[in-house]
Amino acid sequence: MLAKKDEKLKNFLRESVVIIVGKPAEPIVDFLEGNKYLNEFLIAKKLEITINQTRNILYKLSDHGIVSSIRKKDKRKGWYTYFWKIEIIRALEFLKAHIKKRSDQVKHQVDSRESKIFYICERCNIEFNEENALLYEFTCNECGNIFTLKDNTKVLKELRKNFARQTNDLNEIDGELVQEKEKLGKKKTRELQKEEKEKKRKRDEKRIASKKLRDAKKALEEKTKKKTAKKVVKKVTKKPVKKTVKKVTKKKPKVIKKIKIPKAKPKKKVVKKRK
Repeated sequence: MLAKKDEKLKNFLRESVVIIVGKPAEPIVDFLEGNKYLNEFLIAKKLEITINQTRNILYKLSDHGIVSSIRKKDKRKGWYTYFWKIEIIRALEFLKAHIKKRSDQVKHQVDSRESKIFYICERCNIEFNEENALLYEFTCNECGNIFTLKDNTKVLKELRKNFARQTNDLNEIDGELVQEKEKLGKKKTRELQKEEKEKKRKRDEKRIASKKLRDAKKALEEKTKKKTAKKVVKKVTKKPVKKTVKKVTKKKPKVIKKIKIPKAKPKKKVVKKRK
């Protein structure tokens, strides 16, 4: 919960809630933490109202960005449950805009009272500016009484007091906004540092894994080379010399075809006839 030292901040948050959903919803600020999400059923129980009434309040606040929610699925029952938390910066910014608008209206009234003349019907207690008083000829159309000049001293005092109070509230809201934004900035810085640290860890793991993979591949290649070299040596040493000689001797000599020389025909004997 918000600490006691932040009572002023809590009052600002309550005021934001009251502006949007009314006084009955004011206690909801006491149950919503600034950095944790709270189960909507637990909120309803603490507020002592129904879950539908609670959701109605939360949805209206959510429309103005005063609260945010996340949902989680009930694994056993199967439905979704919403968890809520108050957005302090958004609530302060909403309240600041609302007070600034009221402050501008009060400032306009102060300027008007200081620069213009007002009249009043003391019997009906109705106030008129100079233009309207002139239009009615300084006579009340309700009772016929003559208007008297209105003394703005008391009204101006109240308006200036109201304006000063609202200006003071705006300054305090600005101070709270600066503190909350600083807290948020530090939180984001821590988250970024944590995220960067996680990224660095993953990069280191990836680099180490890559190195191990390269070393394993290299070792495998060297092992394969050694095995291949051994096989080659074994093959060379296993081949006997005789076998190679046999292979050489076993080679059939080239067959030279015999050329048949034709035999010479015997010469026929010539018998000479006797005369």
